[in-house]
Formats: sequence, structure tokens, C-alpha cells
Amino acid sequence: MSRKIIFFDIDGTIIIEDTHIIPKSTVKAIKRARANGHLAFINTGRTFFNVTENIREIGFDGYVCGCGTYIHYKGETLLAKSLDHETCIEIIKKLRECEIEAVFESWDGVFFDQTKPARGELAQLKDQFGLQGFDVTKSWDDPDIVFDKFVVWSNEDSDFETFYSYITKDFDYIDRGNRFGEVVPKGYSKATGIKFLQEYFSIPLEDCYAIGDSSNDLSMLEYVPNSIAMGNSTPFLFDLVSFTTHNIEDDGIEYALAYYKII
Repeated sequence: MSRKIIFFDIDGTIIIEDTHIIPKSTVKAIKRARANGHLAFINTGRTFFNVTENIREIGFDGYVCGCGTYIHYKGETLLAKSLDHETCIEIIKKLRECEIEAVFESWDGVFFDQTKPARGELAQLKDQFGLQGFDVTKSWDDPDIVFDKFVVWSNEDSDFETFYSYITKDFDYIDRGNRFGEVVPKGYSKATGIKFLQEYFSIPLEDCYAIGDSSNDLSMLEYVPNSIAMGNSTPFLFDLVSFTTHNIEDDGIEYALAYYKII
């Protein structure tokens, strides 16, 4: 059997979003795939610091993080793309002008707007990071701020149209629904992460697999011929993939890897 390379999203794919539990069958299936000689990579919108220990303990060959802006393999950083400081300052200025809330993500941390209290989902995210032991005191106003990508929330007071027109000149905006979006530099995506590693390992595209569940997985699911949607996916993905597996709670990863005879 030729060596395959499988790319896994995190939230909703290997981790149950409501409970943050990783099913035992998922861990077992990924370990079996690697024991069979295949490569297993995380491919996530999370930046590298936010790939938590319970995920790393599963045992992966490496990580594509920040929607393709950071690639890590066996302790070595193969690719790292951060925005220059001047661009970061311009983005902060525009966000404040347009009254858009955001969290900036670098490979090693996050930055919050510390000038006003966090609300709603932003507050929940900040609390979650704090409970995990991450530093939530870094500020948009830190003098040397540099980040890789970011997420935004708009509300009834936001001038979202102006911000969207500004940011989409040099960035891709991934609409995650409910006025929430993910912003990534053009030229970087979960798909470009796959392409980089496909070429790095000289693995044919037909031996590449991607498993995801939401809109920010679309680029990688469209790129590979073996695209797999979790049964709990955002429904529009079902018509765009080559296979739909079971829900995450119903051993969806194990079922998919068995279907493709990877395990």
C-alpha cells in the first residue's frame, strides 16, 4: 500500500465542540493509521500555541496551523508567515475605526483589545484561554505587536462593509456565520498547507486525504480528491465532498479511515 497523508481539522472533527472531549476511537484510529506507515497531520485555523496538549498526545507527525501560515514537522518549523508590524498597526486602526471586535493570533500567543471589556463570544474565548493557562494580558497596543491571522466579530454598531472592503484587498475573509469571520493573508490556506507538505514528501495528490466539518475547511476539502466531511458538518459541505462519515461522537474518524482502508 502506498503511503497516505491525512489532514485532520480539530474542532468538530477530532474534538467534540460542546464537551471538548476527544473520542477514544479517534485516538485509536489515528495511532493505527500511523502504525500502518501513513502520515497524520493536524490542519487547523488555530495557531500553533493553541494546539493543546491533549491533541499533541494523540501523536501526529506534524501540524499545519493558522490556516496554512505555520507548518511544523517533527520538532522543526518548515514555514512561518507573520504580518509585518506596520501592517498589524494599520489593521488595528481600521478595526477601531469600524468598531469591529477581534482577537489577533500569533504562532505563540493571542492579543486582545484591553481598552474595553470583552463581551459575548469574545469574553467566552478570553476566559477559555485564561483557564487553559494562556497569557490573555497581551494587548493590541503592545509596542512590538506582530500576528499571523485574526478573527473578528461585528455587531449592530460596526461599519462592516468598510472594513470588509479594506481587508479583502490583501486578505481572505472566511465567513463563519453569526457575524463571525476568520481573516487570513492571501496565498495562505489549509489547502496551501497540504500542497506544501505534499511536495515536501513527494506524495501524489491522490494519496492525500482531508477531514473537516466547517466553512474554514472548504479550501482543503476542495483541494484533495479524497475529501471527507464529518456527519456533524455544516450541511453545505455534504454536496462538495467525496465521502461523508459518521458524526464525531459516533466514531466518525475511525469509520472514515476504515472506509478508505487506511486502517
